[in-house]
This record gives sequence, C-alpha cells and structure tokens, in this order.
Amino acid sequence: MSEEKLANQENLKLMTDEGYSPEEIAEFEQLVNASFHDIKEGEIIQGTIRGFDKDNVVIDVGFKSDGTIPKSEFASTEEIKIGNKVDIVIESVEDNEGNLVISKKRADFLKVWNNILHAYENEEILTGKIIRRIKGGMVVDLNGIEAFLPGSQIDVKPIRDFDALIGESMDFRVVKVNIPTENIVVSHKVLIEEKYADKRKEILESLEKGQILEGTVKAITDFGVFVDLGGVDGLVHITDLSWGRISHPKEVVELDQKITVVVTDFDTEKKRISLSLKQLTPHPWENIEEKYKVGDKVSGKVVSLTDYGAFIEIEKGIEGLIHISEMSWTQHISHPSQFVSMGQHVEAVILSLDKDDKKISLGMKQLTPDPWQELLTKYPVGSIQSGVVRNLTNFGVFVELEPGIDGLVHISDLSWTKKVRHPGEIVKKGDTLEVVVLEVDTDERKISLGHKQIKPNPWPEFEKEYKVGATTKGKVVRIIEKGLIVELPLGVDGFVPQAQLSTSKIKNLSYCFPIGDELTMRVVEFDKENKKIVLSVLAALKEQTDEEIQEYIESHKLERTSVNAIRNADTAKFDSNDFNLYADKSSKRAKPAKKAEAAKEDEAVAEEVKEETVETKEEAKNEE
Repeated sequence: MSEEKLANQENLKLMTDEGYSPEEIAEFEQLVNASFHDIKEGEIIQGTIRGFDKDNVVIDVGFKSDGTIPKSEFASTEEIKIGNKVDIVIESVEDNEGNLVISKKRADFLKVWNNILHAYENEEILTGKIIRRIKGGMVVDLNGIEAFLPGSQIDVKPIRDFDALIGESMDFRVVKVNIPTENIVVSHKVLIEEKYADKRKEILESLEKGQILEGTVKAITDFGVFVDLGGVDGLVHITDLSWGRISHPKEVVELDQKITVVVTDFDTEKKRISLSLKQLTPHPWENIEEKYKVGDKVSGKVVSLTDYGAFIEIEKGIEGLIHISEMSWTQHISHPSQFVSMGQHVEAVILSLDKDDKKISLGMKQLTPDPWQELLTKYPVGSIQSGVVRNLTNFGVFVELEPGIDGLVHISDLSWTKKVRHPGEIVKKGDTLEVVVLEVDTDERKISLGHKQIKPNPWPEFEKEYKVGATTKGKVVRIIEKGLIVELPLGVDGFVPQAQLSTSKIKNLSYCFPIGDELTMRVVEFDKENKKIVLSVLAALKEQTDEEIQEYIESHKLERTSVNAIRNADTAKFDSNDFNLYADKSSKRAKPAKKAEAAKEDEAVAEEVKEETVETKEEAKNEE
C-alpha cells in the first residue's frame, strides 16, 4: 500500500473520531482519491504546469510532492504556461534528497520510440533526415531519435558522394531494432527494390539469348562491368567488352554511361544475366583474308611477352606472334624482352595466316636482308680471319667474326700437337684469335673455323722423325690415369702407357714420375691419321746397361721390379686406346643456341682440369 493511502486512512480515522458523518467522510475520500493515484517509474503520465522555479518548470503529477523539469527540455516552439498539460516520465519516485524525479525529454523519446517500434512491427514507412556521415554509413534523424543507415542500404546503385546526401530527407524502413541498447537500423534501398520488384520480374520473364537491351553502367570492377537494366543487373565480363585485349574495363566504359548490350546467357533462379558489348560489332577475323595477306608489312603494339616470343596487336581483336627466332638474323635472343618491350610499336612481315585457328605468324628480321646470304662471299672457305673469343665450351671455342656472326673452332682444330682437354688451356674469353674458314652452312647458319690450320700440318714431318723404333727423349707434362703425357723435341705430345714404365704396377705415378721429369723412350706406335704417338721406356731400357737400368729403377723409386724383369718385359703389350688425343668431333656441329648451357658445363670441366693438376702436384709433394 502506498504512503499516500496510509495517510488518507489515518485522516479518515481522525475524522471519524471528531464526529464527521459517514457521508462527509465518503465525499472527502472521493476528493482525496481524485487528487492522488498510483505512480510507476518509467511510465508516461500527464502533469500540469503549476509554476516556475528559476530555470525549472514545476509540474504537478498528482503525487504528494511536485516535480521539476529544466526549461531546456522544452522545445523553443512550445508555450510554457501555468495550467498547460505536459507528458512526462517518472524516472524516480524519490531520489537521495526525497525529491520526485521526472523528465519531459525521456517522455518525448519514448513516444517517438513507440512509434518506431510500431512502424518496425508493421513494416510501415518513416520519413527521416540524414544529418551526418559516420564510418560505414550515415546517421538519420527520425523525429529526434538517431538511427543508423548503412552505406549499402542507401540505394541499389553505388553511392559516388556520401557527403552530398547530408541534409536530405527521404523515406526509410526500419530493418532492425535493438531494444536493450535502443539502436535502430534503417534502409532506403529496400523501398527502391520493392518499387523495382515488378519491373525486375517482367524483365527476367521476357529475357532471351540474343536480346538487345539498353542499360546504365552501375559499377566497374577489375573483372567486368555491372549494368543496370532497369531494376535488374547484368554483368559484362572484361573479355566481352572488346574484341581486342584490354587491361581494365575503364578503357572501354565509364560510370553512369548509357550502353547497348546483348544477352548471352541468364539464370532466372539465381537472377544472373551475362551480357556482351563486343558481340554487337562484327568479329574482326570474319574478312581477315581481304585485309591481310602473307608477305604484307604490318605495324602494331606489343601487348604480351612470353618466353617464346611477343604478341603484336595489329588491330583490335587481331594479334600476331613474333617468335624469338624471327626477330633477328644474327643475334641469339633468349627472351623477347632483349629485342622489344611492352607497349612498343613495331613493324613486321606476315609469314603465315590461319583463319580457322585465328593465328598469325609475324617476322621482324624479314624487314632487312639476310646477312647469311652474303657470308659465302665475305668469308670464303680457306680464308684467314680474325675474331674475338666469346664463349668456351667443352667441345670448342665460339669466335665472333662480326657482331651477331659467330663461328665454332672445334677442340680438335685448336692445335696440331697438343692433347687439349678443354679450350681454356689454349685461349680465354676476350682473346683475339686468328682462324681459317673451314665451312659455311647458310641453311643451318653455322660457320666452322680452325685455328691450327693457320700453320702447316706438321705430322708429315713427325712421321719421319718419330717412326716406329726411333729413340727419343721427352719431358713429362701431364699425368693421366693410364700413363704419362710427354712433350717430344718437336713440341708434339706423346703417350707412355703405365705398362711401358715398369713391369709392376705403379701405385703413384706423380710420385715416381713428377712433372718435368725427362725420359728416354722408343716409339712403339705412330698413327698419323689420329694424331697419336705411343712410346715405351722399357723398350729403350733394353738397349742400356744393367747399371743404367738399375739407376732408372732407383731414381724413379720403382718397387717389385728388377733389371732382369725389365730386360724380359713384353714391350709390345699396351693399349693405345688409353690415349685419345682429341674429343669426338660429333660435337663439332653443335648449335650456337646451346652455347650458354654448354658454357656452364665447360667451366666445371676447366675447374676439374685445374684441380687435377693441383692434386697431382700435392701428391708428389706429400710422397717426397
């Protein structure tokens, strides 16, 4: 029971004790009940303006005490007059000081809030005003209550300028209400979609492939263009914008542009419509044979580079390929970027045209005469030329006779007399080398050169000097697995098999026969055709005295052999195949295009030769 009622009952008791009649008491009770009623916190009630207290308005709400409201809670247009009725909310029946706490502002809010809830529950339309921009959208004023309008819920079209909307009034529908936090989300887009719903349905039902429609460019993305067809959107993929190659749709269309498109496909259930802009124009390949013929000179822009060539756009929708082999007569091009660049305008000659496969082969080198046709005159066979060593391979040396024109000196054509394992033993990159032209192949674009041919062939003279049975001296210049390479007096290399050095196996040749050691030998084989001389120390020792043989054994630290063993040795027993003076000439015709790959291998071979020589010297040093 409220305090007011308890007080009233006490007053009635006193009146009964003082002799008031029952009728008078009933009348008094009726007057009291009319003046006071139950008050609940948070509800909207009506009060009456009773007076003013400085900046506050005194409100009678039918309670034991009056409440006050700041004048600032009244709108500037409202009349504040004693006796006027005012809607207020009881925020607290009694604060810490025993005062009644009321609010007109809260009452105004709740009235609008209730209207918004009613509109939300019944999907009614509200009018509001956009007052400012925030992250993700806009703030809307709904009769004094702020609501959030997401950027995606403003219109069916993308918004270009959000700030231009500030101050605009428009209709909204409440799409979400959070009662505990009193947050409201509204949408203007749903009203537009409802408006277009019937039109969208009509468009989707009437769609058919090949239908031509007009629309407005609504949005541009990296992959295509969205077109508003009047309530329903369609997509023009980037590949359907132009017959030619484009990097971005903005090269063809712009926002809000009116365009005509053709329907290529559609899905009514998913509401997806595929459109095309380019199919409204003829395909550029339809009459290509009338515009271009093999041998024609054309020009275009480089639109793509691949490992194998460059694609040239002759006109929108027509591209041709210049293969790297068709870029230069003389340069060895490994990538087209060495010759052309993206966006560059170039000229070329049509080499072939395939309308069915839509392929055009182009050539740039055909714009100039083929210099190889003049090489036979410029570099006749047998002529002596001079060039720069550009590359070393395991099979020979590439010599540049002029820019873009290389010839190959095979390893077998470097020296008449030396066993060359790698060209790096004779020349190095950058050297100027005199050569003789041996062959010019214009079809294969190869020039065979020789360096040793600069001098006469000395082997007829070697044949007289080193015939079988002749005794000669030689110096050890290299140690190989099967024996020794020795340099003979005329500068030619000869081979001494290990079996012709001792009757027993020699564990360490470099220890017993160090580089520079001089030996007396007898020629046991002379092969003029294969440029090979095989020698035997044992055969020469048989003609010497026992003391000289013993001295040979001791000076070369030979084990498990003797004078008698050497005298009885079979000097005809040896394998001359262990001494292959030159590499196989089958590599001689290797294509220049393989130079780069072979160069890596040859550097490894050269390093191996170098390491083997170092190891041989170190082994001899360690044995000593």
